[in-house]
Amino acid sequence: MNIKTPLVEAAIERNPITVEPQTLLLDAIALMNQCRISINSDNASEGQNSCSCVLVLQDGEVLGIFTERDIVRLTSEDRNLSQVKVTEVMAQPAITLNESTLEDIFAVLFLFRRYQIRHLPILNDSGKLAGIVSPESIRKVLRPDNFLRMRRVADVMTTDVFTLPGTASVIEIAQLMAEHRISCVVITQDDVKDWDSNLANPVGIITERDIVQFQGLQINLAEVRAQMVMSSPLFLLSPEDSLLDAHKQMQQRHVRRLVVSWDWGQGLGLLTLTNLLKIFDPIEMYRVIQALQQTIEQLEFEKTQLLERLAAKNQ
Repeated sequence: MNIKTPLVEAAIERNPITVEPQTLLLDAIALMNQCRISINSDNASEGQNSCSCVLVLQDGEVLGIFTERDIVRLTSEDRNLSQVKVTEVMAQPAITLNESTLEDIFAVLFLFRRYQIRHLPILNDSGKLAGIVSPESIRKVLRPDNFLRMRRVADVMTTDVFTLPGTASVIEIAQLMAEHRISCVVITQDDVKDWDSNLANPVGIITERDIVQFQGLQINLAEVRAQMVMSSPLFLLSPEDSLLDAHKQMQQRHVRRLVVSWDWGQGLGLLTLTNLLKIFDPIEMYRVIQALQQTIEQLEFEKTQLLERLAAKNQ
C-alpha cells in the first residue's frame, strides 16, 4: 500500500467546481466567477479554492475539463456562447492520476510538464473524482523559504512577454492569448502595436482570469478597451528580487503572475506560478544543494587556510 506524504494530501483540493455534461457554458463560467469572488472576500468554503477550471462529471466519473484557457480561446473566436453546453467545448479525455499512486509532489510536477497542463484531477480506487491538484494548491502547501530565498526572479522568469496598447479591444487581447497560448498580455502606454518585442512603460495587465470575468458579464468585448478594464497600477518586480519576496507578493495579492521590469521599463519579463514551481524540479533542487555544498566546502577551506596562517604567524 502506497502512503502519501502529508504535503501531497494537503495539496489535493477535495471540492473542485463540477458540473453535469448538459450544463450551459455561461452557467459554468458563472460558477468560476462566484468562486473567485468568494476567495477574494475570504469566504471560500474549506477545500474549494481552484476557480480556474470546471470538471465535467457523470456519475462521479470525469468526462472532461474546461479551463480559463478554453474560455480565452472561445472569446477570441467571438462566438455566441448563450446556448453552448460545456460538454461541447470541454477538453476530453482529461489527464488524471489515481490517488493510490500519488506519493509526492514531483509526480504531479512531472505530469504538468509532460502534458503541458495546469490541472490534474485525482481519482479514487473506484475511478471516481477525489479532488484536483493545481499550481495554486501546490503553492499553498509548500514551505520553500530556503530555496526561494536563494534564487532570484531572473533565474526563472520568462522574457517572452506580449504587449498591446491600452486602446486594444478585449477581443484583440483574447485573440493574441489564444494564438500564442499565453496566460496574460501586458498593457503599455505606447500606441504602437508590436506583439513580438518588449515595449516600454507597462501600465496594466489582462489575464485569463479577467477574460473569464468579462465573459460572465456578457458584454460586447469588441467594444471594451484594455485601458478600461486592465488591472492597474502594476506591482513591478526587479530581476534581482528574491523568489521568496515574489512568492509573498503573489500570496498577498491573490495573483498567479507578476510583471518584471528593468532599465526603466525597456526590459519586461513575467514571473508565473509555473515558473516558480520550476525550482522544485528534482534536478534543479539537486543543483541548488550541490551549489550549497560547494559553498560550504569553500568556506571550510578558507577557514582552514586562515587558521593555518594564524598558527604560523604565532610560532
